[in-house]
Amino acid sequence: MKGTNASTLAGFILLGFSDQPHLEMVLLLVVSIIYILTLMGNTAIILVSYFSPKLHTPMYFFLSNLSFLDLCFTTSVVPQMLWNLKGPDKTISYTGCMIQLYVALGLGSTECILLTVMAYDRFSAICRPLHYGVIMHPKLLRQLAALAWISGFVGSTVQTILVFQLPLCSHHMVDDFTCEEPALIKIACVNTTFLENELSIASVLYVVIPLGLILVSYGCIVRTVLRIKSAEGRRKAFGTCGSHLIVVVLFFGTLTSIYIQPKSKYTQNYSKFLTLFYTVVTPSLNPLIYTLRNKEAKW
Repeated sequence: MKGTNASTLAGFILLGFSDQPHLEMVLLLVVSIIYILTLMGNTAIILVSYFSPKLHTPMYFFLSNLSFLDLCFTTSVVPQMLWNLKGPDKTISYTGCMIQLYVALGLGSTECILLTVMAYDRFSAICRPLHYGVIMHPKLLRQLAALAWISGFVGSTVQTILVFQLPLCSHHMVDDFTCEEPALIKIACVNTTFLENELSIASVLYVVIPLGLILVSYGCIVRTVLRIKSAEGRRKAFGTCGSHLIVVVLFFGTLTSIYIQPKSKYTQNYSKFLTLFYTVVTPSLNPLIYTLRNKEAKW
């Protein structure tokens, strides 16, 4: 098929479930409700963490960053998704698609690093409690948060430039709800081996390595907690990590299914549901998980 970048200037067509209009109506309602809950829940986390002096701790500093990130992430994809679900118009402009890919990749990569930083915070609190206040001082908190945000968007810049340099097929139909990198690569009219290898490298840097560091941190935490003689002490120690661990499992579990698993592992419709889960559902669950499992954050 003849490839051209000029035709894509008119935009892309995000197919989603356009062949199942009844399912789209159900998704429109469900996604709208979840999006509202996401906005309310994450905004509440930020406000409570800011205005409550007892929550001015490293854990809630990073949690506020995570909530702000989730607000930005869902807002970068959900409004366009709702617009496409409500009717036959499934288009997104070329510039809009580029911005959506850049922002979503940047925020997704940032969340991977931020969750790793939060695991280090929990490691410091449990494995080095006597030095915790010295280790996690305010300057380091700001530096770690800045590292997460900057590194996430550096990687996103490189990937977005590479994707939109590809000659794209004239039909410019993206078989997904959003401008996902794997979906955009599929409509390229050239050999994409180099870009697929680059995506694999990015997946290792932003998914595999952070996940590995998180697992190492929790391995050290488990070893330390098991040495605590008091059952109540062990329960309390594990309780401080439970919320973060659940969020890690939900986020990385879905992300690895999309970016790490072989292409033939799932059907395309199943991949779309995975995209829906990590772009819509996961950000809405984070405030619920933290407030249910942490007494300090309940309001």
